[in-house]
Amino acid sequence: MKQIVMLGTGLDTMGGIASVVRVYEEAGLLRRFGVRYLATHCDGGAARKLSAMLAALAAFAWLLLRGRVGLVHVHMASRASCWRKSLFLLLAFAARVPAILHLHGGGFAQFYGAECGPLRQRFVRHVFRRCARVVVLSAGWKQWVEGMCGHPHVVCVHNPVLLPPASAWEGRARGAVLSLARLGPQKGSFDLLQAAAEVAPQVAALELRLGGDGEQEAVRARAGQLGIAAHLNLLGWVAGEGKQRELALARLFALPSYHEGMPMSVLEAMAAGVPVLATTVGGIPEAVADGVEGFLVAPGDVAALAARLRQLLQDEALARQMGAAGRHKVETTFSTQAVLPQLERVYRELGFAPL
Repeated sequence: MKQIVMLGTGLDTMGGIASVVRVYEEAGLLRRFGVRYLATHCDGGAARKLSAMLAALAAFAWLLLRGRVGLVHVHMASRASCWRKSLFLLLAFAARVPAILHLHGGGFAQFYGAECGPLRQRFVRHVFRRCARVVVLSAGWKQWVEGMCGHPHVVCVHNPVLLPPASAWEGRARGAVLSLARLGPQKGSFDLLQAAAEVAPQVAALELRLGGDGEQEAVRARAGQLGIAAHLNLLGWVAGEGKQRELALARLFALPSYHEGMPMSVLEAMAAGVPVLATTVGGIPEAVADGVEGFLVAPGDVAALAARLRQLLQDEALARQMGAAGRHKVETTFSTQAVLPQLERVYRELGFAPL
């Protein structure tokens, strides 16, 4: 019996793709369609990553040779993820198996335009065009992919999020600002520190709770230079119950990124009833309407970031109202009940119905 084979990073790894697929798994999508998941990547050193890729490649090739693969669903980001997943897609093309390319990663346009020369760009276009469907995370990304490769079947499917139980607003720490992302310039970590330094004199309870790997020591050093070391709490990578505790504690969620797709962390914050302070990049404006579920500023605009940070920390009624609006938006637009039927429709169009 032929089956759907889904390819992506290990479900125990850090990052957005793993978060999305874990939601698929918890919501029962993989079980309903009999999807076999192969992890092509893992956390760790180069040898461990290579071993994971080769093991997945061997397993995938064996399934193809046995005629067991009826559809391939590939989760792809930029750089190494693009080249790694392209190997699997080329095997699928050779075996005449239809493929879904599911594009993640807010930096793909920059990767394609600035880091790929003409030959690599031609290869990327070829891979995209050969796929039966290209799934993207927002209307903006749909427009970009259609312009890049002219594919006639680009489908927008938002990242889904599970709705946690509603938490009492009274239990939130008055000055707790949560951010969950890889620490570094691309996620706006240093912009957030600068904005916090401007706000700290007016909000004595301010606490930056930053969860994520990345440039932790550089962030710590910069906070010291800005005189806000006492306001900084580096949480390390946060997942599972720890993430839910942080979301229940937070007064607001901040992600002043320079590039994004549709960040799961923003959707998870909205689902938890936390107002969002983010930037006008990627699919974020489709999730957060400025002034409704939170505030949006231009990437790199530290003054605007500081002003909105101060406003949300000082105006409790507004923050609470925005948090409630965010949870409602997730219920209607980004919950598993709203999103997964769209992906199931793609599966059905390509010949697969639930078991």
